[in-house]
Amino acid sequence: MALIVHKYGGTSMGSPERIRNVAKRVAKWARAGHQMIVVPSAMSGETNRLLGLAKELSPEMVTPSMLRELDMIASTGEQVSVGLLSLALQAEGMEAVSYAGWQVPIRTDSSFTKARIESIDDSRVRADLAAGKVVVITGFQGVDADGNISTLGRGGSDTSAVAVAAALKAEECLIYTDVDGVYTTDPRIVAEARRLHTISFEEMLEMASLGSKVLQIRSVEFAGKYRVPLRVLSSFTPWDIDIDEEAESGTLITFEEDEKMEQAVVSGIAFNRDEAKISLLGVPDKPGIAFHILGPVAEANIDVDVIIQNVSHDGRTDFSFTVHRNDYQRTMDLLKSAVLPTTGGAELTGDPKICKVSIVGIGMRSHVGVASKMFRALAEEGINIQMISTSEIKTSVVIDEKYMELAVRTLHKAFDLEQTGS
Repeated sequence: MALIVHKYGGTSMGSPERIRNVAKRVAKWARAGHQMIVVPSAMSGETNRLLGLAKELSPEMVTPSMLRELDMIASTGEQVSVGLLSLALQAEGMEAVSYAGWQVPIRTDSSFTKARIESIDDSRVRADLAAGKVVVITGFQGVDADGNISTLGRGGSDTSAVAVAAALKAEECLIYTDVDGVYTTDPRIVAEARRLHTISFEEMLEMASLGSKVLQIRSVEFAGKYRVPLRVLSSFTPWDIDIDEEAESGTLITFEEDEKMEQAVVSGIAFNRDEAKISLLGVPDKPGIAFHILGPVAEANIDVDVIIQNVSHDGRTDFSFTVHRNDYQRTMDLLKSAVLPTTGGAELTGDPKICKVSIVGIGMRSHVGVASKMFRALAEEGINIQMISTSEIKTSVVIDEKYMELAVRTLHKAFDLEQTGS
């Protein structure tokens, strides 16, 4: 008897009929002898509706107390989902019990709207599993040391599911979503995009960090840290197909680099349109200037992505970095008030209409000329590169947002990804 964790996204939980189908699928696995934990998201559109109501009453969420209330509101969507799914499971003849994150409890820090999981008490869940029950746990949320409900950020149900699987040493965590796996790129942009049967943990981590929406990056980090076997599948395949057939569908995220995977130099094209670029021009080129600029940004809990400092000229340099577009104005205001007055004549500029496009592949480790091939393909389409960032298995470029889809299609073709058979 294996312990299996299922996670279902918002579209999978989008209506009573879809919730019934989720219950039938879970019941099938339970009847096959598996112990089952299910982590569902809020029903499709529900979190946006709740946050919209909150912003009508308080457009600017700027204080910790406001963010606390935002988490209190946002967490209710998942609480509705677990209750409805438990009822649907009981209608299928399953013993099922639902828990909110604070009831497990899933302990987090107090970074409201961006909380991180610190520990999970598995005793209550294990007792229910031992009694033959299906356990349904809210995703996306937990409780801090002071008893406040906290949420993990958008997409946090993936992280919840993987964390629960890690804490209970599940045999596998299956992420059911509205796509049938991880593709070479978004099929909505490139019709020839192909589903990958396997992808390495390192590649998936890069894809998630670079804008792929299939899995939240923190869920991949959890999977890597605790070696949780992870599989991405579609919840819209027939619920009554054979379990072995279902388990082999989708994309397996593996910790092994097999020969088949090594044949592909580039495995996928990731992109992120939610980027904004900020530049400080003519800052003093001296030790500590990067910390002087980015220290206040970090203290404001704003994530910085690509960073470039130009060659010094007459003792001054230009310093550019990217942030999430939602943090753009807050970062600009912070730099104007806390940094610009002390940098001696520096000029602050920004561009919220940029995007990042990346190529990812473990094969890049052993192949030269991959980045130059990328740059040549973009140049032939007249696409100007504003910033470049590289690692061992990825190369990212920041470009004007209006060229994003053209860049993705161009690179997908340049690296023959429609022919990839991995």
